[in-house]
Amino acid sequence: MPPGILTLAADKVTLSPANTGFMLICSALVMVMTPGLAFFYGGMVRVKSVLNMLMMSFISLGIVTILWVLYGFGLAFGTDRGGFIGWNGTFAGLSGIGLTELWGATTIPIYVFAVFQLMFAIITPALISGALADRVKFTAWALFIALWVTVVYFPVAHWVWADGGWLFKLGVIDFAGGTAVHINAGAAALGVILVVGKRIGFKKDPMRPHSLPLVMLGAGLLWFGWFGFNAGSWLGNDDGIGAVAFVNTQVATAAAMLGWLAYEKLRHGSFTTLGAASGAVAGLVAITPACGAVSPLGAIAVGVIAGVLCAMAVNLKYKLGYDDSLDVIGVHLVGGVAGSLLIGLFATGGVQSKAKGLFYGGGWEQLGKQAVGVVCVLLYSLVVSYVLAKVIDVVMGFRVSEDEEISGIDQAAHAETAYDFTGAGGGTAARKGPALGEALTKKVDA
Repeated sequence: MPPGILTLAADKVTLSPANTGFMLICSALVMVMTPGLAFFYGGMVRVKSVLNMLMMSFISLGIVTILWVLYGFGLAFGTDRGGFIGWNGTFAGLSGIGLTELWGATTIPIYVFAVFQLMFAIITPALISGALADRVKFTAWALFIALWVTVVYFPVAHWVWADGGWLFKLGVIDFAGGTAVHINAGAAALGVILVVGKRIGFKKDPMRPHSLPLVMLGAGLLWFGWFGFNAGSWLGNDDGIGAVAFVNTQVATAAAMLGWLAYEKLRHGSFTTLGAASGAVAGLVAITPACGAVSPLGAIAVGVIAGVLCAMAVNLKYKLGYDDSLDVIGVHLVGGVAGSLLIGLFATGGVQSKAKGLFYGGGWEQLGKQAVGVVCVLLYSLVVSYVLAKVIDVVMGFRVSEDEEISGIDQAAHAETAYDFTGAGGGTAARKGPALGEALTKKVDA
């Protein structure tokens, strides 16, 4: 994601209505990804936790939006302060910004860039929530989001995407968020899991998805929104690079889905809908950092490799004993690492930048830079997330009580249930009259 496209001093950059409109559409597409993620995660949990899972994503829309306006945008994209953080007083409260004031040397207003980046900031902590399904306090989760975006996401976004960010200056390529979003969220998930522990019944009780149609719907919305996520990250549509990112997004996602399904068939004997949805998401994750660096053929390779690696990785939690409820580590951390490192192999040097990967004559240099970015973001997010979760756990407790976990967080935290199984809302009992309705209700209650 370029913080600004370099131009000659003699060139006068003016606002482009076409690029501005394009970026607003992309921003809306990225916003849709958070409700899509809520459906994806919500379908994967048991009935008693559906609403809580949806709310863990939706609350991010509220909290992160306000913090972004107050100080987040300034910390992430304000004037660089030593390569690790930014600040610009005019960005606090998004005040002092002209209506048509352009972002750097791009052709879009600062307001448009700010709202596009806001949608990235919203979905990143929401990604973490899938690892914590069924067992954390909603208030503790909300506090964690506020603290985490402040001390982890905003600084890391500056490292990777801001003009003066140290990883940006090093030459680490991350077109749309392999490090800043997916590795960041996956490492954070691991850090929090180490604090909150396993679900009751982990590896003993069946914890199957309650609604695979919801999972598929969520995956479809994520796939749809991801075109804005990736293609929009070039901040314009004048030179064809955004179009390449769009094509690579589709190609890699399709390849990853097929790769996951092939592995699943060979390993377990079936093609599952959950595997198709998970494979598609794995491909979206992996191509995110690489979509502006590789060719469509390279995107196929990135997708297949990521699909197989992530399918293998989701089983690690049973072998290593950590309870990653909805495979955030297996998909987002592993997929983000794979996509970021594969740039060092498949970068053509003819799209986003002139940097070439090993297979295109670039030697090991770019792979080394990618590895530095991966390791530094992973370790920073893992350690800080663990510390934040530990502090919250000590102060207010991060986990719900055993009784609440067994009975279901939906009732305990939200005083609601996702589905009404009594028949009181209509259906056969309502159509056939009160006698049958009463009989069916008594049967359900029994």
